[in-house]
Amino acid sequence: MADKGSCSDVLLRLTELCKSYDNESILKNVNLYIKDKAFVTLLGPSGCGKTTILRLIGGFESPDSGDIIFGDTRINDVPPHKREINTVFQRYALFPHLNVFENVAFGLRIKKLPEDEITQKVKKMLAMVDLKGYEKRPVSKLSGGQQQRVAIARALVNMPRLLLLDEPLGALDLKLRKDMQLELKNIQKQANITFLYVTHDQEEALTMSDVIVVMKSGTIQQIGTPEDIYNEPANAFVADFVGEANIVDGVMENDFSVTLCGAELKCVDKKPSDRNIVDVVVRPEDVEIVPAGEGFVDGVVESSLFKGVHYEMTVNVGGAIWLIHSTVSATVGDTIGMRVAPDNVHIMEKMYSSAINTFVCRIESADSENSLYGIKLEGCSYQFSSPLVFNEGDSVKLSIPAEAIEVVAADEGDFDAYLDSIIWKADHYELILEGDEGRFLTNKTNDEQAGTDVGLKLNVEKCIIEPCPESEGEDK
Repeated sequence: MADKGSCSDVLLRLTELCKSYDNESILKNVNLYIKDKAFVTLLGPSGCGKTTILRLIGGFESPDSGDIIFGDTRINDVPPHKREINTVFQRYALFPHLNVFENVAFGLRIKKLPEDEITQKVKKMLAMVDLKGYEKRPVSKLSGGQQQRVAIARALVNMPRLLLLDEPLGALDLKLRKDMQLELKNIQKQANITFLYVTHDQEEALTMSDVIVVMKSGTIQQIGTPEDIYNEPANAFVADFVGEANIVDGVMENDFSVTLCGAELKCVDKKPSDRNIVDVVVRPEDVEIVPAGEGFVDGVVESSLFKGVHYEMTVNVGGAIWLIHSTVSATVGDTIGMRVAPDNVHIMEKMYSSAINTFVCRIESADSENSLYGIKLEGCSYQFSSPLVFNEGDSVKLSIPAEAIEVVAADEGDFDAYLDSIIWKADHYELILEGDEGRFLTNKTNDEQAGTDVGLKLNVEKCIIEPCPESEGEDK
């Protein structure tokens, strides 16, 4: 459901949609189509742009560029009340002075429909949301789940073709939230209209959706069924965000085999590209506990918790911490073997290209005698040493290894960057950062908060200066 689909079954299409606030890009060329009568969920962390998409579709905001096509009509400039779209917000915005019946009937009365038609429509809708007999009840006397159903009934009574739901379960307690997940799916089937649902809760998305759209930093990372998203994540971010996963750096020299944690593991994937460094994903429930020496690798059990239907264990494999969900228990301190079937090993290309931490620069000053060169990067000038001889003005390729980048507090580094994502990789955190000059990757052993500004310091002694091919000899 990216930007393809037959016109006959597509209800909504977003094309190259962009939106910024205060010069900060929130949506970056989003392309998405939504089929009629589907339950589609926008899933992602806070600030990824999912609610902004909902507000653009609902008409509460206007895109900076791109198109919103509803059916065959471009609706960018159509006011909200003229769109065949209704919205249910996290705060239900019910009218406290009106009873249940009048809250649901409000939109129908605005349309000045006959009283008998209003009564018929309201009763039908209340029956659909399992509130038959509550017509005269004050909304202030309802539970949170009942108030939510009233809000849904009010949104559906006008029979929109599309219902937008912005985290409507967020204010409910855990048990009621789980119950309402099933209720919402049933209501969507009965109403036979399209639901576009926004949440950061992976369980909600997996439980209710026909299609999940995973977002990060204003871009779509993957679109697919719940099974596709969970079993075949497109990258490490999706694997990490949707469900629990062991994500480990691996080396893949040949098809159908990957080396990780110092051991070879069979898989069913071919080598994805010319680069042999890959991300390997193994879900905790796919690790089988066997006697030591009988798996692909051994590890020491560090913790074991009984979770009702399984034991949750952490296992130390040469310093890498693996998570295992198993119906077989193991004692803390035991050495166990870990076996993973080839079809449970998922190989992914790295989220970044080989050019990350690599920049095309110019020599600003040169001391050929000592092979010491001044290069400007991110507004800062650095002195790099090199065994090669360069002249002032030469274009060079500067490679900065991950271990040469230190993350510090904002305004305490050589320059600032935005922490775009952070993923646990069994024995370290992998950080992707956005700076003025480009993207940076580095590793840390302690956690950071994604979506924040940080400072970066460079260890120039670990950086490499190389001649730049003529085709790359322009400043970035």
